Amino acid sequence: MVQDVTLSNEEIRRYSRHLIMPEVGMEGQRRLKQGRALLIGTGGLGSPLALYLAAAGVGHIGLVDFDVVDESNLQRQIVHGTSTVGMPKIESAKRRLQDLNPHIDISVYEAQVTSDNALELMRPYDIIVDGTDNFPTRYLTNDAAVLLGKPNVYGSIFRFEGQATVFYPKEGGPCYRCLYPEPPPPGLVPSCAEGGVLGVLPGVIGTIQATEVIKLLTGIGEPLIGRLMLYDALGMRFRELKLRRNPECPICGEQPTITELIDYDAFCGILPDEVNVLESQYEITPRELAALLDHTDRPFLLDVRNSYEADIATIPGTDRLIPVDQLVNYMNQLDSAREMVVYCRSGVRSANAVNMLKGAGFRKVKNLVGGVLRWSDDIDPSMPKY
Repeated sequence: MVQDVTLSNEEIRRYSRHLIMPEVGMEGQRRLKQGRALLIGTGGLGSPLALYLAAAGVGHIGLVDFDVVDESNLQRQIVHGTSTVGMPKIESAKRRLQDLNPHIDISVYEAQVTSDNALELMRPYDIIVDGTDNFPTRYLTNDAAVLLGKPNVYGSIFRFEGQATVFYPKEGGPCYRCLYPEPPPPGLVPSCAEGGVLGVLPGVIGTIQATEVIKLLTGIGEPLIGRLMLYDALGMRFRELKLRRNPECPICGEQPTITELIDYDAFCGILPDEVNVLESQYEITPRELAALLDHTDRPFLLDVRNSYEADIATIPGTDRLIPVDQLVNYMNQLDSAREMVVYCRSGVRSANAVNMLKGAGFRKVKNLVGGVLRWSDDIDPSMPKY
């Protein structure tokens, strides 16, 4: 039973479509008002999550993010708007949620979730909702939720596909590590910024996550505990996979070996920036490249993006385009004796390409730091960013 929670007449009018459903009713709405949900991320997934949880009357919503609203976010991050570009995402989201529902409390944390603050951030909340887009934070969110015995409502998206589930070992279900015991090698899985995402996709997955939060708080329905829902937007198909708890899982298994939060960047193989200083001889800035391109003995310029990206913006003088995932098949067509500069959108894929080329014996190869994004900033402001 919900104690010391009442609904005002205005709230009763607002939530009337909930109240006339016997599965929710007054009791369920009081549970929502008493509920506390922490949203890790206010981006693609966090936007529909926050909007629908606020609209549903979840009484206390916590928002964690340290990014600012960028124009490229607006294609999918619907809690933000043109008027809030440049504003911290948590403040932009809070403004919208307060306008949507003034009867709820919103706490904002402008911080990156780390091993030092995760438990403190999550402890006051009933449910943790994972709207993150990187592996270190996903493993961190999972481990903190398991250690605190809280449900972790998980979702992820990429291009046209998404997935959602509820990790809740306390109720007999698996955790994220049961599904993904080891992270992929760094750089193998591109981010949405590198690979793209259909704008409506996070709306579908984020709304499913919001549904699971509401079900867990009200105690109705069958949560996605032990079930992974897969969504293919192009085929418009949903599939479901059964998930089982791994008895040998290092954090939720029968003999856990992880009893406190660890270094998740190291676990995922992400090295600190200082380690890359030794490789500085394999990097070049846009200004340095621009000066070299004016010479007759200029370097060979290799674009490792996809062809549809080159249609958006290309550095003048580019000699060849070979997508990074096809590079190994065309290395024998490249001249290892010639100076070469490799570039992509932001410098991540091209850095991987440079490492591949170095491994194949190329020594006169450099990565364009910051890619076409920095080229636009430093050399040609007319070049569109994407």
